[in-house]
Amino acid sequence: MKLYRGGAWALGLLFGAALMGCGPGTGERPDTLDVYAASSLTEAFQELEREFEAASPGTDVRLTFAGSQVLRLQIQQGARADVFASANSLHMDALEEAGLAVSRGVFAHNALVVVVPDDNPAGIRSFRELPRSRRLVVGQGSTPVGRYTREVLKGAGEAFAARVLARVVSEELNARMVRAKVELGEADAAVIYRSDAVASRGVRVVPIDESLNVRASYLQGGVKGSPKGPLAERWMSFVASSRGAAVLARHGFSGT
Repeated sequence: MKLYRGGAWALGLLFGAALMGCGPGTGERPDTLDVYAASSLTEAFQELEREFEAASPGTDVRLTFAGSQVLRLQIQQGARADVFASANSLHMDALEEAGLAVSRGVFAHNALVVVVPDDNPAGIRSFRELPRSRRLVVGQGSTPVGRYTREVLKGAGEAFAARVLARVVSEELNARMVRAKVELGEADAAVIYRSDAVASRGVRVVPIDESLNVRASYLQGGVKGSPKGPLAERWMSFVASSRGAAVLARHGFSGT
């Protein structure tokens, strides 16, 4: 699959040329771009939104966050998205097969961690101690985080996976909802993305052995039929640029 390797701040030249006449006082409505993105990208994309708009006067990036599977279904049902950013290839592939998106490639990676409350009631200090959990929360099997979680558990052995999954008391629609159960004291362990752990001050991180962990790939692509193709291209190039990579890294993602 093609990997994004965006240019540096030379993109500013593209922005300036493409946006002439779109600023205040021209009588034109500002360009708007609807970006549908996996919930684990929330803080990173919000920061990228601010920087992109600052470099692109008159442009309004509107972000919608949810589980990748939810966003994919919304686009299939006619939601007016211009860009789709998915936490795995499955949902991007589904849109491509339906003739609704053109995949532009991977722009970032993520990994999984175990999170526990600050007081760690189950005394979990390593991934192998996860069966100690009495109330474990994971993502639903249809979600990227849920699929990645089951992949990691299976890699640790069928017996171990069975013991851990027997402790599951709730399966959520996205990693943010999984994390919230721990933050609210409704779970004593959960498996989420590293980026979601970075964004929370209410959880303690228990790392997963690198030999067992996954390398979750994030893809972005334009939605077919969008009238904002050129603007979508500029946004995706910015996300994939060296500046975009630096912002993503600050929020717990790794590069391509």
